[in-house]
Amino acid sequence: MKRIDINQNWKMRIIGDTSNADAFIPAAVPGSVYNDLINAGKLEDPYWRDNEMGALELMRNDFEYRGSFDVDSAELNDADEVILRFNGLDTIADIWLNEEPLGSVNNMHRTWEYPVKDLLKEGGNELKIIFRSPVKFIEEEHKKDPAILGTEDAMKGFPKIRKGHYMFGWDWGPRLPDAGIWREVEVLAVKKARIESVYIRQEFTDDLSSVTLNFLWETGDGSLSPLVTVTDPDGSILYDKADIKSGIVINDPKLWWPNGLGDQPLYSVKVELIDEDGTLLDEWTGRIGLRRMEMSTQKDEYGSEFAHKVNGVKFFAMGADYIPEDNILPRCNKERTRELLEQCKAANFNCIRVWGGGLYPSDDFYDICDELGLVVWQDFMFACANYRLTRDFEDNIMAELRDNIRRLRHHASLGLWCGNNEMETFVARGEWGARNEIKSDYVKMYEYLFPRLLETEDPDRFYWPASPSCGGGFDDPDSPDRGDVHYWDVWHGNKPFTEYRKFYFRYLSEFGFQSFPSIKTVETFTEPSDRNVFSYVMEKHQRNASANGKIMNYMEQTFLYPNDLDTLIYASQLLQAEAIRYGVEHFRRNRGRCMGTVYWQLNDCWPVASWSSIDYYGRWKALHYYAKRFFAPLMISCEEEGLLTQTMNTNAEPFPVKKSIRLNVANETTSLHKVKALWQLRRNDGTIIREESHSLSVDPLSSKWLDKVEMDDAELYVNYISYQLLENEEVLSQGTVLFCPPKHFKFVDPGLSVRAEGDEIVVSSSAYAKSIEIRNENDDLILSDNFFDLNGGERRVKIIKGKPEGLSVRSVYSIR
Repeated sequence: MKRIDINQNWKMRIIGDTSNADAFIPAAVPGSVYNDLINAGKLEDPYWRDNEMGALELMRNDFEYRGSFDVDSAELNDADEVILRFNGLDTIADIWLNEEPLGSVNNMHRTWEYPVKDLLKEGGNELKIIFRSPVKFIEEEHKKDPAILGTEDAMKGFPKIRKGHYMFGWDWGPRLPDAGIWREVEVLAVKKARIESVYIRQEFTDDLSSVTLNFLWETGDGSLSPLVTVTDPDGSILYDKADIKSGIVINDPKLWWPNGLGDQPLYSVKVELIDEDGTLLDEWTGRIGLRRMEMSTQKDEYGSEFAHKVNGVKFFAMGADYIPEDNILPRCNKERTRELLEQCKAANFNCIRVWGGGLYPSDDFYDICDELGLVVWQDFMFACANYRLTRDFEDNIMAELRDNIRRLRHHASLGLWCGNNEMETFVARGEWGARNEIKSDYVKMYEYLFPRLLETEDPDRFYWPASPSCGGGFDDPDSPDRGDVHYWDVWHGNKPFTEYRKFYFRYLSEFGFQSFPSIKTVETFTEPSDRNVFSYVMEKHQRNASANGKIMNYMEQTFLYPNDLDTLIYASQLLQAEAIRYGVEHFRRNRGRCMGTVYWQLNDCWPVASWSSIDYYGRWKALHYYAKRFFAPLMISCEEEGLLTQTMNTNAEPFPVKKSIRLNVANETTSLHKVKALWQLRRNDGTIIREESHSLSVDPLSSKWLDKVEMDDAELYVNYISYQLLENEEVLSQGTVLFCPPKHFKFVDPGLSVRAEGDEIVVSSSAYAKSIEIRNENDDLILSDNFFDLNGGERRVKIIKGKPEGLSVRSVYSIR
């Protein structure tokens, strides 16, 4: 089969635009309406100030795309069938080829194919696609059935269109429902048959010493059996054009592991469909990792565990929730995705959750996760909305699921399929119009149709009906003792960080805390007069209605009032980082009972105040540096008792205060480690009052407590604890804790200084400095560490990215 790329020679116009005689403008494919208009100078950046409003109004129009392409007559005549394939159309559209109607489409998550041999002409052919207004479509559909609702942060009617829900607004995203040809268009010239799908099942022996690859395929011609070539990770050919009817056996397989547990060797597989005369008709290629991937839900003394299990090893999930990388999809590319995912690995992630309100990512996303060892929790694209299961809707979504399951199921990183985001919880409560009929449709979709499809299309992958869930049937989906949980009382519930310690969730798949992005990111969407967090423009880039006030509420409880916007941003990022650190360290200390912390959220889709740890422009917030530390394979943490853990209400009577510490070492590696744990009670200038050292062995995949130490001699406002974990005299993990809110601690001026030496930056301090931030003038540095504590003296960090020009440094002492 020959694939002919027809992504060139496209143009676009706004239907009804009579502003000039020639309304067509050049169009990029893959691309979008917004992108084409921006490139033509006809639309200002929708992310600047409140330009979103005008860009949204533009989407009340319909749009026409026209493309031309040539087909060689010999290829056309030689083909038994010619198929026009659209890998992604966004979303409601009618298609014509050479003025003949091909059909209508209504799902951006699907692949659409049309037989066109009889319609093609030698030489020039013209495609016309009319994209209907997504805004008018959802308005009309909502009027027809106003009972079907979803999150109030998005536009009414958004559940009625199979389009990335986030495009209609979320509590971190704008209302920019773009349109266009968002993935490649191609012509397939088929001779006799083609490979329509390939499925590779892995059957291991009990001891994992051998694996049999069993191939299932569809070719459209049952008389032809494909041949397979398998190449090992070192480039050696194990099988060359072997008959795959009886399976392929690989002895002593090189096993694929999540990041931190081992390597990620990938085997290359080529499946060829060859005619009786030796003619190659079609081929499929992919890379696979050999591993046994499971989820353990076995009962235990606390309820039922919920744990990833790879090659028989249960590991603690450490990662974040991923949303689409942009609202203007042509701005996304493989390089940008790779950089983002590499920054996940740099922060010691071993997993990532693809949230159900966005898009099914590109093949590149999963290829990179395969390479980096990031296990993917994959939601189907249903989130925070109710759906009416008509026959047409059922046919549409089942085709959507089948397309994406077949596209992605060979990936080593694909850990599980999940039916939806948060709908079991909301439907159980009867929210968003979830009456009896909708509850019935919910169960049919997520607990019957989806798992039954997977029994055919991907039976070896774990399926979970919703997130959060205890397994379905509206059986207490928010239980802390079974399944996964989304916990938001810290943040939405205004609870203090210490609230995390009241719970021992089995797997925390969503929890988060907001912050503002870098001042340099703020400058990309504001004028100087806008730069107040309560200004109109700043609030347009804050989509959670109460969030700025919530940040300030937590700020009031924790820090002195910042004296300028830049300092306020810094303090907000520290609040966010400390909130998530407080939770993750607690749950890692209780490893075994809890087996996962996936925080909300990894990234942004536009410049905004949000829960992300990496902002829209790729700048690391404090949280991402903290994540690198609290997701470290070997980590020491401190469970302290003091004023901070007693109350976050500073008006409450603080006495008597019991002060103590209890250290813990978490080991998320497969090796035993002999380490040394140290702690020091220090004065505010960093000098040591007393200290202790403990040698200990920490078993693989475990968490080990040290004895509690009373600190009755510690003064609340002038003493603090520092602690370190050493192996072979190398510091692996460290931190400090206070016994009071930072605003009440009597910091002394640390006299910070900073300088660059080659590929390192050196920070010096004359006293204790908490949460030291190093910046350059563009605030685009990525360092081996940042936002760290220093007990006085000097600290060197490596420059990973960026130039050390215009360096500055600050700490919590600067918040005043």
